[in-house]
This record gives sequence, structure tokens and C-alpha cells, in this order.
Amino acid sequence: MNDSPRSPSGKVIRGRGTASNLAGRFALTSSTCEDDGWDLAEEPSGQLRTEAIPEQAKSIIASNSSPDIPFDQSINPYRGCEHGCIYCYARPAHAYMDLSPGLDFETRLFYKPNAVELLETALRQKRYQCSPIAMGTNTDPYQPLEKDKQITRQILETLQRYRHPVTIVTKGQLILRDLPILAEMAQDNLVHVGISVTTLSNDLKRKLEPRTAGPAARLRTIEALANAGIPTAVMAAPMIPALNDSELEAILTSAQQAGAIHAAYILLRLPFEVAPLFRQWLSEHYPERAEHVMSIVQQSRGGKDNQSEFGQRQRGTGVFAQLLQQRFRVTCRKLGLNERKMNLDCGRFFLPPQSGDQQSLF
Repeated sequence: MNDSPRSPSGKVIRGRGTASNLAGRFALTSSTCEDDGWDLAEEPSGQLRTEAIPEQAKSIIASNSSPDIPFDQSINPYRGCEHGCIYCYARPAHAYMDLSPGLDFETRLFYKPNAVELLETALRQKRYQCSPIAMGTNTDPYQPLEKDKQITRQILETLQRYRHPVTIVTKGQLILRDLPILAEMAQDNLVHVGISVTTLSNDLKRKLEPRTAGPAARLRTIEALANAGIPTAVMAAPMIPALNDSELEAILTSAQQAGAIHAAYILLRLPFEVAPLFRQWLSEHYPERAEHVMSIVQQSRGGKDNQSEFGQRQRGTGVFAQLLQQRFRVTCRKLGLNERKMNLDCGRFFLPPQSGDQQSLF
């Protein structure tokens, strides 16, 4: 079986997570490709290229009040993600822009060139209350586009200047580019990082997360961060029944040996358009177990593909979900993970002087 998915016209799309560009749920019309009997293999294939689109954002810090999320504000430098992870719960956001959560999400990416300007303005508001800013909560701040645009880098430099705490979740090895900044911030207890390790199998990684760093590279990233004194966690997410859940203990063990001191996991989530995309992906890559995978997913989601209630959406319900949670807790206890709290210091936050500021007389 070919590792690369096929487009609706039958063409192989190398390095993409999905072959579908299904319409978003707000689209007024949709279209499908049908085989008309002609030899499609004779059509020119071409390469599906990534398009980077500037977006002049109106604000940069997003507020959050969800009771099952451990942060109350976040920054997302990018919309869409070239990593192409088929399970990504951020995919449905592209529907709000009249784009497909499928291939559009992976190939039509938006970056925010005015991010630092907006951040500076937000941090200097008199009503601003300092609390850790989370990055990587929606799309990856270290996806390939960051190498060129450097929006994440600029945001980190600004937060460092303001001595503002930040948390980062990524599966991108590019974070090591910013190791000097992160190491300095860690000395003041202003940063901790989570590295997502979904599988230790290169074959599954290529199918599940086509444009991401391999498992060994992510473990080396954990090691480099830990050696630099940066508190680092492993995110075993998502756990997919009958696909990668058997790797949970091995992932936690490998990450702990690399230097991770914290761990977390999330059961597979399939909100909105992610469910049909994931079902298509299963049929393409694992047809012999697709029905079994989705059966356990639904057993863990109240009989549905997805469960959105607070407190249940991350962990699920039912026998499988309970067993997964128990396995996680037992393994963390054996490995000594999650014993140290990772509370960041908000007391160091200050407003650096800028041109035009009145100097204090004292």
C-alpha cells in the first residue's frame, strides 16, 4: 500500500495528511469528483504547493475560560498547519474562512506579520493581568513556515524582553533554533515546553503526521531542551484506539529517559469535519482495522464520533478510556513523571521603557 494519500482525482499527493478537500460545514455548495471512464493516470499530476497568506490580525492574545484547559490566554501565530496531521482538531477552524478543513488547512496557511506590534500593545494595557501565554494550543508554532516567517521567534523575543511567562507545545524540531532564548527564560522560571510524541513508529508517523519530525528526532529535542535546563514535558497525544494506544508506556518511558519530567495524554478527538477526514484516512491506510478503531472510539465517546463536554473531551468515557487513564497514571508513577509542579513566575513581568516614556524621578 502506498504511504501517500490519493486526491479526489486519483492522484497521489506525497507528504499530505489527507487527500480530501471536503467543504466546510458553513459552505453553501459542495462538489465531488467522479471517474468518467477516462484514464486519469494520463493527466498531469503536478505538485500541491503551500501558499503563505499574510493576515493583518486585529488582536493577538486569545482568552480562554474552559475549565478543562490549563491556561487562560494563548497566541497562535499561524492559521492552518503544514504538518498535515490527519487528526488535528484545529482543522475545522478553516471552515470559518470559507476554506476546506482538508487540503486547504495543510496548504493555504495564514501568518500574522503584525503579531509583535499587537502583542506590545496588549502587554502595555493598564488592565492587563500577567498569566502564562500558551503557544501551540491550536496549530504548531514551529511548523515549516516558521523557518521563513519567524513570527514565533519574534513573539518569544518580545516575551523575554517583558519577562513574561510562556508555555509551548510543538512537534517541530525547529524549536532548537530558539534554544538560547528559551534557556535564558528558563533560568528565570519563565518557560516550559511540551513535545508531542504520538508514536515511536516511523511508518505510522509518515502516514499520520506526514510533514513532522520523526520520533527519534523528537526524543533528541526533548533531550536537548532538558540538557539546557528547560522544564520539558512529553505529550502522548492523541492516543488512537487499536492504532497507537499500545505504545503509551513505551512513549512515556523513552521521553523520561530523554529528560522529560512531565507527561500528558489526550484521547483522539474528532470534532466536526475531522471525523469524516479521519474515516477516509483509516480506509486508505488501515482498511482491515478501520471498523474496529471507530467502534472503540464511539464506545469511548458516548456512542458518537466525538464528545465535546468539558471534562470528557480530553479523556473520554467508558471502559477503554478508564483503562487508558489508569495505564497512564501507573506508568507516570513508576517513572517519576509529574512529581514536580511546573508553575511559572508571573512576578517578574515588567514594562521595558520605550521611546517617549517619561523617566521616573526616583
